[in-house]
Amino acid sequence: MPPLKMRTIILGKSPRVLGEARPEANTLPFLKWAGGKRWLTGLVAPLPVFEGTGTYYEPFLGSGAMYFHWQPATAVLSDTNAALVETYSAIKQDYARVTLHLGRHAALHDEEYYYSLRSKVCRNEFTRAAKFIYLNRTCWNGLYRVNRQGVFNVPKGSKDAVELDTDDFASVAKTLQRATIVRSDFEVQIEKAVAGDVVFADPPYTVRHQHNGFVKYNEELFNWDDQIRLRDSLLRAKKRGVLVLLTNADHESIRDLYSPEFQIDEIARFSAISSSASTRGNYAELLIT
Repeated sequence: MPPLKMRTIILGKSPRVLGEARPEANTLPFLKWAGGKRWLTGLVAPLPVFEGTGTYYEPFLGSGAMYFHWQPATAVLSDTNAALVETYSAIKQDYARVTLHLGRHAALHDEEYYYSLRSKVCRNEFTRAAKFIYLNRTCWNGLYRVNRQGVFNVPKGSKDAVELDTDDFASVAKTLQRATIVRSDFEVQIEKAVAGDVVFADPPYTVRHQHNGFVKYNEELFNWDDQIRLRDSLLRAKKRGVLVLLTNADHESIRDLYSPEFQIDEIARFSAISSSASTRGNYAELLIT
């Protein structure tokens, strides 16, 4: 096996080495999520605490990229998105039933079917989970957005692949057996973390981040008061001996919010979540630890 390469994050003129990037874990995220952190997995090393008794908390679940990458022995995964949480729970409970329905969607997929299924009310958690995954893979850029009535309203995108070569729902389900999955506000779960635990928080970005075009949408999900509430919750966790990792927008207001109590590093990522090609590209984000 070739030696692992060291990856660095540049803060000012001094490189800060976060650790060795390990080969990507066998379990890959099954969702495409706006702001997902699959790209970050190659920049951070496995955390030794996961080999002990510590519990991993991820209170903004999304695609769960960091959870599937780190694969801690014990975890609490949570989000306020009821449909997202139900999808994870259904896969954990009976992934075969979910994938059976997903296969049927794949066989019938076209533009007319997309809009027909989008408006359909499914009867149980397994059919709803399959619908959720289908819409995620075939809607515009994997964006999850609902209207004021709570109805998913994202138009069909250009991708038509419903079943992917990388799909391994058996592995996903096996990994999820080690996790408690709950619908919850982030603060409720972070307050449960104790010394030796790990919290990884990836909240919606609520300040203008290089004109990414999703500021208004994110503010409806997670406003500045929530940002302050998150900072306060993470600071209390830090004082209890919890290892805290947070990703957020590279913005002066965020830097001020977390200085000087936390280490702040700048990292780069590519974003295609924009309706305009002129606003897509490489952006800076912050990794706060």
